[in-house]
Amino acid sequence: MQLRGGSSKGLYFRASDLPDDEPTKDRVLMAAMCGVGAEDPRQIDGLGGADPLTSKVGIVSPSSRPDADLDYEFVQVVVGGNATDRTQNCGNILAGVVPFAIESGLLPADESLTRARVYMVNSGSICEVVVQTPGGQLEYAGDAKVDGVPGTAAPVICNYMDTAGSACGALLPTGNPVDVIDGLKVTCIDNGMPVVLLRAADLGRSGYETRDALNADEELKGRLEHIRLQAGPKMNLGEVSGKVVPKMSLIAAPMAGGVIHTRTFIPHVCHAAIGVLGAVSVATACVIPGTVAEGMAVLPEGDNVYSVEHPSGEFSVTLDIDYSGPQPKVRKAGLLRTARLLSRGEVLIPGGIWTRT
Repeated sequence: MQLRGGSSKGLYFRASDLPDDEPTKDRVLMAAMCGVGAEDPRQIDGLGGADPLTSKVGIVSPSSRPDADLDYEFVQVVVGGNATDRTQNCGNILAGVVPFAIESGLLPADESLTRARVYMVNSGSICEVVVQTPGGQLEYAGDAKVDGVPGTAAPVICNYMDTAGSACGALLPTGNPVDVIDGLKVTCIDNGMPVVLLRAADLGRSGYETRDALNADEELKGRLEHIRLQAGPKMNLGEVSGKVVPKMSLIAAPMAGGVIHTRTFIPHVCHAAIGVLGAVSVATACVIPGTVAEGMAVLPEGDNVYSVEHPSGEFSVTLDIDYSGPQPKVRKAGLLRTARLLSRGEVLIPGGIWTRT
C-alpha cells in the first residue's frame, strides 16, 4: 500500500511479503521505488517521487515482544544513490504504520480509538500510536491540521518513549552541549534523530531564507556537508558520506511565537518542513543548558508544548521533562500527525530482481 504519513509518503509492506535476506530485500525496495534506474534521481521508472520525503518504505509485522503489538522497520531509499539507509527512524512514516496494519489485517481495530505499541526496529525504542476507529472502522477524515500537509485529516497521536540516544547511544553523543567544528559552534544531539544544530548567523545566513534559496546555495551546502562528515564519527555514527544522518539544522530566533526557527537539511536538500523526530531533537536541545540554542530559544512558560518553526509553518512537540537531575531528561514526547491511505495493489518490479517461491 501507499500511504501519506505526516508530511511524507511511502510504500508499506508486510514483512512476510518481502525476502528474508537484506540484500535481496533492498534490491526489491529500490526496484519498487526506482525501477531499473536506481541511480536516476528522477525515479521515473518506479513509484518514488524524486524527493527524500517520497522515497520511503515502512515494513510492518506483528511483534513477538511482550511490550509491543507491531514491529516497524524504516528504510530510506536514497534518491539517485542506488542505496538504502536504515540508520534513522521516520516519525512521519510511523504515522501510517497502524492504519496500514489495520488495513492489511495485521491488527484488529477497536471501537472509537485503537492504540498500538510499535517497536521501532531501527532504534530499538517504543512508540504508542493512537488512531481514530469509530465503530471499528478507520477514519481518515477529520479536523486535525499539520503544517506542511494540505487540508485536514483525523489525528494520529504518537507518544514516543525513551528515544534519547536511539541512534548514537547518548542524548549528547559527544558528551558536550557544544562542540567546535570548522571554527563554528555546533550542538550534536540525538533524541530519536541525530541532528547537528548550528546558528544560521554563524554561517552568514538569516535562517529565514526560502527552501529554494537554500537549495540553490551551493557554498552553504558544501560547508554543511564538510561539518556533517566530521560530526558523524563524533556522534558514533561512523563514516556518514553515504548516510542521511546526521541531519543538519540551522536555527534562528522564532518569528511566529514558537520556541525556535529552523531550516533542516536531509542531508543535502532543505526540508520543506521538519522531520518528526528531528523536531523532538531540536526541541530537546532548546531545554538543555549550554547548547547553541541557549539565549535564542524562547521557552514556554507554564506549558509543555514546544513549537518548532519551519519553512511551511510549525511543529508542536509535547515534552514530558524531568528536571530533577543535573541535565533535563525527556521522559516522553507526544506528537500530532495525520495519515491517509492513497492506494493499494501490486507494484511490479523488473524480472530477475527476485523470484518468489
